[in-house]
Amino acid sequence: MLFRSHPVAGTEPSGPASGFTTLFEGRWCLLTPPPGTDDDAVEKVAELWRRCGSMVERMEPAHHDRVLAIVSHLPHLIAFTICGTADDLADESRQEVVNFAASGFRDFTRIAASDPTMWRDVFMNNREAVLEVLQRFQEDLFYLQRAIRWGDGETLRELFTRTRRIRREILDAGQDKKN
Repeated sequence: MLFRSHPVAGTEPSGPASGFTTLFEGRWCLLTPPPGTDDDAVEKVAELWRRCGSMVERMEPAHHDRVLAIVSHLPHLIAFTICGTADDLADESRQEVVNFAASGFRDFTRIAASDPTMWRDVFMNNREAVLEVLQRFQEDLFYLQRAIRWGDGETLRELFTRTRRIRREILDAGQDKKN
């Protein structure tokens, strides 16, 4: 029985020429064997990824799709959208966006340089999980929009404090490597 393995590593450039010897070191590889998959076969694949330097986690396929929708797919969708919005601005404003993009904008939009064909396929093949997470994100965004409109600084501060903790947890887990 076939199953997938998904290394959670890489950079925005794609293709064989974009690889490098330490690409998978210290990065996760998610294995998504369906029920009934031979455990020996799963272990052989897991060992292959461990020998590449990866940490290996086994996940149920639907759970994998939900997790990757929030940690990978939604951030890419947001980056593509922000760059698209900047590109749609009037010529003089668009050039100012390009000229004055500080590190926050540059860092946030880096992943918009990712392979368009690959990401089209990701969104088409994982549409249910992506739409579920996107709906939740839209609800959260409307909540923030209302707080800004009503001048509710305490709501904003509480959210920013909570999200700052999440960022620290990501760094503490070693997930701040460049690949």
